[in-house]
Amino acid sequence: MNLIETDVIRAFVRCCNDGWEQGWHERNGGNLTYRMTEAEVRECEPGFTRQGEWKELGVSAPNLGGESFISTGSGKYLRNVILDPQDSICIVELNEAGDRARIVWGLEKGGHPTSEFPSHIMNHSVKKEATGGAHRVIYHAHVPSVIALTFVLPVSAKAFTRVLWRSATECPVVFPEGVGQVPWMVPGGPEIAQATSEEMKHYNAVIWTHHGLFCSGTDFDDAFGLMHTIEKSADIYIRALSTGMDIKQTITDDNLRAIAEDFGVTLNEAFLD
Repeated sequence: MNLIETDVIRAFVRCCNDGWEQGWHERNGGNLTYRMTEAEVRECEPGFTRQGEWKELGVSAPNLGGESFISTGSGKYLRNVILDPQDSICIVELNEAGDRARIVWGLEKGGHPTSEFPSHIMNHSVKKEATGGAHRVIYHAHVPSVIALTFVLPVSAKAFTRVLWRSATECPVVFPEGVGQVPWMVPGGPEIAQATSEEMKHYNAVIWTHHGLFCSGTDFDDAFGLMHTIEKSADIYIRALSTGMDIKQTITDDNLRAIAEDFGVTLNEAFLD
């Protein structure tokens, strides 16, 4: 069976390529995972090879036991996903305890799921619980404007959220809960996985200081759109600052409340003055 012709693999590949075309994935930077539905697993299962070795995840997610995930590969370039998906991505199956995984398809020339896979699994676990299973996508990209702001803004969810909300009108509608943030940590380890998952209990996007952005969504459009909106807002703010002129007006807190009322969303009042 040619899995790359299935709708779910096509959608995964498109998301990877969209990020590459935005300039968010230099070299092997960034990663993407998707928690498959039962119907998608059944469709793809004839192409699975369940001969691989079970490997410890280093984290435990019992509520994901037995589930399958599509993942980019460690060290793989997202620019190559559209050209050679069979060797750039894989499908990974978790054991029933949710603490070990094995590859059942993909990475034909060898390799492993993304080095950030433990972070992804912990965040999938949190978002599955928090959204009643609705969220299925975790996406990490090296978005340059957000990263640039981490050098000049405090490591503060409130500081970042206020800048983003006040820089583009659609932001309070797209992420009314705000954005989380964790200080710089070594990527790929349990510490950053735990810190990010704690933030994901409250937010759908978490900034990794000096590193990038982690987003969760119901589907690829949702997660990619959240990433795109946040990065664009950060870019607008940087462009305004780069003129060297004083900022004379911005979206006020009362404006933000008016937007929320008109669009029927509930803003995180902790981030308003």
